[in-house]
Amino acid sequence: MVSRRLFLGRATAATAAVSAAAVSRVALAALPEAHHQPSAATQPPLLPPDGRPYNPVVTLNGWTLPWRMNHGVKEFHLVAEPVKREMAPGFTARLWGYNGQSPGPTIEVVEGDRVRIFVTNRLPEVTAVHWHGQRLPNGMDGVAGLTQPAIPPGKTFVYEFVAQRPGTFMYHPHADEMVQMAMGLHGLWITHPKGRHPLIDPVDRDFCFLLNAFDIEPGSATPKVMTMLDFNLWAWNSRVFPGIDSLNVRLGDRVRLRVGNLTMTNHPIHLHGHEFMVTGTDGGPVPRTARWPEVTVDIGVGQMRQMDFVADAEGDWAFHCHKSHHTMNAMGHNVPTMIGVNQRDLAQRLGKLIPDYMAMGEHGMHEMAEMEMPLPENTAPMMTGTGPFGAVGMGGMFSVLKVRRGQKAGDYSDPGWYEAPSGTRAYEWTGALPEAPAAPAGAASPAGAGTTGAAATEVQIRKPGGHHQH
Repeated sequence: MVSRRLFLGRATAATAAVSAAAVSRVALAALPEAHHQPSAATQPPLLPPDGRPYNPVVTLNGWTLPWRMNHGVKEFHLVAEPVKREMAPGFTARLWGYNGQSPGPTIEVVEGDRVRIFVTNRLPEVTAVHWHGQRLPNGMDGVAGLTQPAIPPGKTFVYEFVAQRPGTFMYHPHADEMVQMAMGLHGLWITHPKGRHPLIDPVDRDFCFLLNAFDIEPGSATPKVMTMLDFNLWAWNSRVFPGIDSLNVRLGDRVRLRVGNLTMTNHPIHLHGHEFMVTGTDGGPVPRTARWPEVTVDIGVGQMRQMDFVADAEGDWAFHCHKSHHTMNAMGHNVPTMIGVNQRDLAQRLGKLIPDYMAMGEHGMHEMAEMEMPLPENTAPMMTGTGPFGAVGMGGMFSVLKVRRGQKAGDYSDPGWYEAPSGTRAYEWTGALPEAPAAPAGAASPAGAGTTGAAATEVQIRKPGGHHQH
């Protein structure tokens, strides 16, 4: 048995109860293994090898951190360090993360578990970890300078507390967070109920991911950390579509989506083909009387939302942020609108001076989704996702919910594209168009129609008399 004295180093017993403490050199040899995951593919759920059983989550384009049991305590080891994250095939960013990935691995525990997390700092500056939404001793809250000394580079601190309530939470730095979070330093925390919970229904598939945003100039790999609003890469778990995996479920499955927002703006997350209930936040389960059906949920900065639904409609259903520019990659904000502007002569003349020059935007921007234009090395194209019928015209915060009758329980593999039954897909009409019905005799002309000889319509406006004429 490794003693608590060794875990807490020089800290006194009173300090150990309320603060993170440095671990002595003797205890470093007994640290839990620091598991690393280099792959950006969605990993299978981590079935609990010991401790209390639960239905594990699947982290979209991520993984769950393994732990060890040490005399009834679940021990994890997080390593804050620079990482290389493949955000999409052909585009890799230099970020900060945990255990080889950004976001860091998901931590899964059960309500009532005593948890001990070792945090090793391999960053070039101090850090600390805040356990967002957790009820814990003040000294374990992870705010550098306020509740604990910052963790210096090369040092390991330990946090220990009881997971008091079930829900969906996050962990992220509270030390130079403007820089560290802009560099991608964060992760998810899931606390499962210890038994049947009156407000948390069992589900067949449980997905989770974080919303994040970066400002990485074309041809570069490191985010600009001083950006406040003008981000050009909108991501789910630091992946941009078409690099985001699909969510593959079986027809009739009860599905849970857990989404956290650590960007600088809100995100209206929209699901096609289904209605869901918002059943939880980072404050806990939502009372049943406070729920209502939705197809879009707005997730504010620093918030978690948990959505439950039944996947009762087969097909490939879009799932995305409804802010249109958040479904684009590497998008500039100073591009003029060129719709209706004839650029052919200009393109020919500029092409003589600038090889590979391409005029764009004359007929809208969809053409950008289908043309191949030269880009700087290590740059994510603006919108390159394709489906079975051509360009989807999306990038960034976009994925697909794939519901299949033949998907087996526990199978998260991609079933391919949906084959719609005959007569159930939109198609081109080649026949004669029906004539518009004639207006009834004596009907007034539509406003602004400009019909010669039409009677003028008198419009009367009444202003309110009170409230100072407002």
